[in-house]
Amino acid sequence: MENQFIPIQKVGSKLDLQSRVACDTSEAAERFFEHVKNRLLNVNQWDEICRLPSSTFRLINNQNQEIAGFVKEDDYIRINIPGPGTTVGEGYDWVKVETIIDRELNEGSILSITVRPTHHPLRAFSETAHFFSSEATSTFIVKRAGQNISAEVHGRKETPNNDTTVFIDNLRNTFVGWAAKIGFAYPQWSALTKGLVKN
Repeated sequence: MENQFIPIQKVGSKLDLQSRVACDTSEAAERFFEHVKNRLLNVNQWDEICRLPSSTFRLINNQNQEIAGFVKEDDYIRINIPGPGTTVGEGYDWVKVETIIDRELNEGSILSITVRPTHHPLRAFSETAHFFSSEATSTFIVKRAGQNISAEVHGRKETPNNDTTVFIDNLRNTFVGWAAKIGFAYPQWSALTKGLVKN
């Protein structure tokens, strides 16, 4: 599934998930795809789309203020996963939106959002506040190909962030990163892909 929208896998583990539906006509697919795109862009509603006990996601600006509306490049996403959070993240895990690609394809369209673990937005020079290292990325894709609509999640270079100066954070990140590696994150991302394309 490697392509121009997904970073290349080099180290650590990876994740690839996909859900798809077929519409009755190309016109119906075009209309539904706009709805699916809006769901993906509305990060603050991801936990509701998952419809199961899971992490919560909130868009945050560089002043640590919540943002309403659709995600944009350079926004932060504050993640509250079940269990204790990081000290350097003030109780949360953080990622930053690196790229958003919205493009027409042959007989279709694609919207891609790639995020990377980052620091707390008010601590620009602090350590990465996430259970994965800053080498990791997550790419969220919705795609229309003719009458088919798909939603995908791709994790790359997923290695635990256990080199911080906070010992308890290292223990926590190692445990959470290990749990994600063996599949504990699978139900949430599977629920998200299914929810994004649910009629």
